[in-house]
Amino acid sequence: MDDVGIDQMQSFGYGGDTPPAMPNMNTVASAGVRFRNTWSMPECSPGRAAMFVGRYPLRTNTYAALGPYDLANSQISNSEMTTPKLLKQANYESAMFGKFHLAGPDNNEDGSDTPVQLGWDYFYGWIRGGPASIDTTAGGVAAVGTYACGFVPGAAAGGSDSGACYHADSTCTPLTAVSATGDSPGKQCLTQGGIFKPGGACQSQLPAGLDFTKANAYYVSPLVIADAKGIQTPPNTDPRNRGYRTTIETQAAIDWIKSRSGAQPWMATVSYSAAHTPYQQAPGALVSGVPGDDLNCDTFEPQRVISNRMTEAVDSEFGRLLVDTGLATRNTDGTLAYDPKAHNTVIVIVGDNGSFANAVKEPFDIGRAKSTAYQTGVWVPLIVAGNGVASPDRDVQHMTNMVDVFQLFGEIAGIDVPASVPRTIDAAPLMPYLKQASQPSIRSVNFTQGGYNVQANGQRNGACIVKTVIAGKEVASICTQSVFDKGPCEDNAGVWWGPGYSDASVIPTNHPASVGYRSCWEVNQSEFKAGVPLTPIEPEIAIAVRNDDYKLVRNTVQTYDPTKDTGGPVTADEFYAVDQAVPTPKLDKAGLDLMPSKSTWSGPMLATYDKLSAQLDTILASQPPCIGDGNIDGEVDSTDVSLWTRINRTWGLSSMFDFNLDGKTDFADLALIQQHGGKCKPSSAIY
Repeated sequence: MDDVGIDQMQSFGYGGDTPPAMPNMNTVASAGVRFRNTWSMPECSPGRAAMFVGRYPLRTNTYAALGPYDLANSQISNSEMTTPKLLKQANYESAMFGKFHLAGPDNNEDGSDTPVQLGWDYFYGWIRGGPASIDTTAGGVAAVGTYACGFVPGAAAGGSDSGACYHADSTCTPLTAVSATGDSPGKQCLTQGGIFKPGGACQSQLPAGLDFTKANAYYVSPLVIADAKGIQTPPNTDPRNRGYRTTIETQAAIDWIKSRSGAQPWMATVSYSAAHTPYQQAPGALVSGVPGDDLNCDTFEPQRVISNRMTEAVDSEFGRLLVDTGLATRNTDGTLAYDPKAHNTVIVIVGDNGSFANAVKEPFDIGRAKSTAYQTGVWVPLIVAGNGVASPDRDVQHMTNMVDVFQLFGEIAGIDVPASVPRTIDAAPLMPYLKQASQPSIRSVNFTQGGYNVQANGQRNGACIVKTVIAGKEVASICTQSVFDKGPCEDNAGVWWGPGYSDASVIPTNHPASVGYRSCWEVNQSEFKAGVPLTPIEPEIAIAVRNDDYKLVRNTVQTYDPTKDTGGPVTADEFYAVDQAVPTPKLDKAGLDLMPSKSTWSGPMLATYDKLSAQLDTILASQPPCIGDGNIDGEVDSTDVSLWTRINRTWGLSSMFDFNLDGKTDFADLALIQQHGGKCKPSSAIY
């Protein structure tokens, strides 16, 4: 699940007053094991990378959600031992459906073939991160900004209750009523892959202005279909690209699983895009209650409702996935009937990182959500169910990490994972917890890490100011550089101040729009000089480590110093007592930092802090640099020269052999290989 943190999950004891209904996942959780103390990384790509290579960001350089400006040096290398490559050792075939976001297509020689090059036999989904922005023209039927949710709502919300639904093949269907599940004709048409022309009857020719090439968030998405035979990138006019994304992801997985012969073991990763922004209504048939077609997609309160329903739609389609593949059935009342002993398939459910701020449930901290190393940003649900799980319907309270899921995949296949991966992994075993309910804790420490990815010549993402407005009142505001461009910034309810900014009314501008603000401290500089209150800045590097009872957070923030009229990094530690209590856990909220009272700490607490600090420093130093080792085999040798030669001659741009990080694989990089020959200092794993 995407951006679905543990705060959303009733099956873990949370969800606040308005949890999303997730009956199908609740059923599987009741038949399996709930890992209640799992950390991922603060954002999508590093969390997914941790799961599929079993290594912390400090080893892969994947510190943040990948964007179009991030070099191959921050993408998962095709030299890594990924999960599908690992499972090939046990004759597994692997497929992924939905969101990829591990490498490519930008700044990568493999382009849209990156899933295949990283080991997947079949991929059907989207290489980049979240869905595109919402098309507020609803397919060209209105001016930009008219329809905030990407479809024509019903008449009561300023749209129409009747009209014509046109398709790219020029066919048309009249729609004249709200559906039995509450969808307006406009949303019905969008769900069917069409464009709704309000108020009129079907014509023999397509009306002027309809644009079937426009992407539209969850309903029109440019697919990539890849396997060993090649790559397909159907245009947005293709029916495969049109329809609700969560349904497309599910159906593709169902089709592939049902086509397996049974002669070969397989692993299917259904990588749901939801409930990532932009928030856009799900089809009414997939949600509980009234679908809410009249909700506004770009304001806080409706977004919380829409986010719930997007998550509910994932749960609905997850249930269909199990039933249609024969892994479950339906009871007479329609609820899911799942017996893990009836099959040899293991089901793993996990969130990639914590919830996005606007969706966070009480009592979790809306101001310390996704993109931070605080509990709300990295604490995720992990459920494992299947034949062989001892004492099902139980909780594991011990610390586990997303990297451990990598080892679990290998353990399920009977592989000795540490012996099968030719480099350091950070994964601890998970299988012992499944086999024995009394298994003691394996990890003594947990770790998470976020930062900024490598861009050419030290460039960085621009500044984005995200404001949370409730009932017309701004309750929180933060400047972040975790989003890479204007579209994603605005999809996350932000105001873009990077290159190409357009809203000069928010703060006075000292930078031309063509340059924009390349750092949040520069935004603060402009605000200070104009006498405007400074916007808090989200940490650019966020790291945390914990033991059973305490958590150390180390944040680095680029701050503005008015006395020197410049900015620079400031690193500070925070120290918290944390736990997994239900329904109100101890969280690392603002005001609960113990560091200000350090002078009064007892000896044991001081020793705990010192130990966690030393463990954090040891982890951060556990991957010595190895300049020239482009194939990450621990040695700079003739193989690196040969690979550099091929890439230089056939590609020449960003690659793992671009050691001076200028976006080119050229002779300056060859010189660095020649200067650093020999074996690298070994790395070490700590858990």
